Amino acid sequence: MRQFKMLDFNLNNGESRISDISSLYHEFLGGTAVATKLLLETPESLDPYSPDSPVIFAIGPFNVAYPIATKTIAVFKSPLNGNLGESHAGGRLAMAMYGAGFHVIRIVGRAPELSYLVIEGEKAILKTSNSLLGVSALATERILREREDSDYKRSIIRIGPAGERLSPIAGVTVDSSRHFGRLGLGGVFGSKNLKAIAVSGGSYWKIENKAAYNSFYKKIYDAVVNSPVMKKYHDLGTPVNVVPLSRINGLPTRNFSQGSFEGASGISGETFAEKHLSQQMACAHCQVGCIHAATLRERYSSDDHHYKTFKVSYDHELIYSWGSNLSIQNSESVLKLLLMVEKEGWDAISMGVTLAWAVDAFNHGFITEKHTDGLVFSFGDSSTFEKILRKISEGKNEFYRDLEKGSAFCGKKYGGLDYSISFGENEAAGYSTGLHAFLGYATGVRNSHLDGAGYSVDQENLRKPQTDEELTAALYREALWRMIPNSLVICLFARNLYTKEFILEGLEALGISGWTEEKLDFLARRVHSMKFDYKESRGFKFENLNLPKRLLNTVTSNGRVTVERFTCEIARFQKMLNEDRKLLSVQ
Repeated sequence: MRQFKMLDFNLNNGESRISDISSLYHEFLGGTAVATKLLLETPESLDPYSPDSPVIFAIGPFNVAYPIATKTIAVFKSPLNGNLGESHAGGRLAMAMYGAGFHVIRIVGRAPELSYLVIEGEKAILKTSNSLLGVSALATERILREREDSDYKRSIIRIGPAGERLSPIAGVTVDSSRHFGRLGLGGVFGSKNLKAIAVSGGSYWKIENKAAYNSFYKKIYDAVVNSPVMKKYHDLGTPVNVVPLSRINGLPTRNFSQGSFEGASGISGETFAEKHLSQQMACAHCQVGCIHAATLRERYSSDDHHYKTFKVSYDHELIYSWGSNLSIQNSESVLKLLLMVEKEGWDAISMGVTLAWAVDAFNHGFITEKHTDGLVFSFGDSSTFEKILRKISEGKNEFYRDLEKGSAFCGKKYGGLDYSISFGENEAAGYSTGLHAFLGYATGVRNSHLDGAGYSVDQENLRKPQTDEELTAALYREALWRMIPNSLVICLFARNLYTKEFILEGLEALGISGWTEEKLDFLARRVHSMKFDYKESRGFKFENLNLPKRLLNTVTSNGRVTVERFTCEIARFQKMLNEDRKLLSVQ
């Protein structure tokens, strides 16, 4: 049996412990499954910001071994919604963890002062970093790469000032342009006085059956590099979706009041590529290169022609949340706002959707110029949005401090909750395609569009109309199956390339035997149920899931969505989950 190790690190005293968790990987495969199992062991009553509340990073058996197995899973108790916090990130972290010799890193405690953790191989050292207090997420990486020498290439993950302020919509930035963005991991880092983690090492596993490994590797490599879908991701990336979604009325515009944006061409993937694209980058061991970075020049002297040049990564979700949903149709304006978000370390989706709420709340009288320190909030006003972000970062007043707590918090406190486009208090992603996009946000284990791809279900319905019951069943099946690629851990862009047959062959080639299609299906149901066990034990209830009232008047790609249909399909989803739980209990 291959050996899988976990590093436990306690920030209270700097002590570390290494344990063999091979039996856990043998039973749960890896990644999200193993991380969920470990998170379930924590007491239900722990506050997300308690020192005893763990942060767990996990990778799977395919990481490093095969193409596009590039992601790392982070699980924690979310400070945004009080239940399951789960976020996935690419970059180099998975390879760095593998090189250090660990498939899981679990961190608890609270450092006595602001610190960063250095992991090189099996050595883990906590170092104080008071000089990094208030330093941007971008500058922190640059400083630590210069400060920390290593024989191996490091992965550096860190927070910006938003995380230090314990913002529940703060993320953790990974390497140059990837993020654990959703559900407040950055705030959890801040509560632990943990500014950053640097990981590196030179460990590797010896491949025993080289013939089988090489044969499978070539198959999956050829599938990746010859796939037209992967070519699309390399060329324009996910921003290729902006104009097509607008055409089918599925691009959220002006806080989801519309699905079509008249300025879509100004923020399209084609426009970003032609005007700004400077580099296409890839996560470690990915042949696609879907990360798109734009060049942004900023003048920093009003008297002379002095400029700074920044690289700003962009994708569909960022363009939607800072473009169409705020009614901004100028690509350079979007990049300026994204750079500010990147420096502070906010979740770009949540902060963008929260500002869209703020405009609606201002227009409907829930907040006034007394709250906004004299600013008039309007859709399309990018210069005012820049001023808002500066006031939030400065903590100008109570209202601006509250804005970095998310739209649901603000809607409850100031009024206008009907205009908070959030599900499970997590702000929605960039698809207004119909009932099943919204259903996916609501029922997803991490309230993410990536949980069950409801937006894809909606678009398939445009091509081949089906009943709500059939579509909900498709959403549920996909939500189950994604437990497997998220346990291996592969990038979901490659989910259709890693078929069940390929997965089983890939496991055998690594010497991991005993898996069958039936066993994979069983694990998928088990892990999916475990996640809801965790959520429900921390307060999640299906009966509390509501469709934001703003969406009742929105014409989506599939027409309007009613409360009755939404409630009916929530109940149908819950019924399928309960049926799986009964089946699991007798197996």
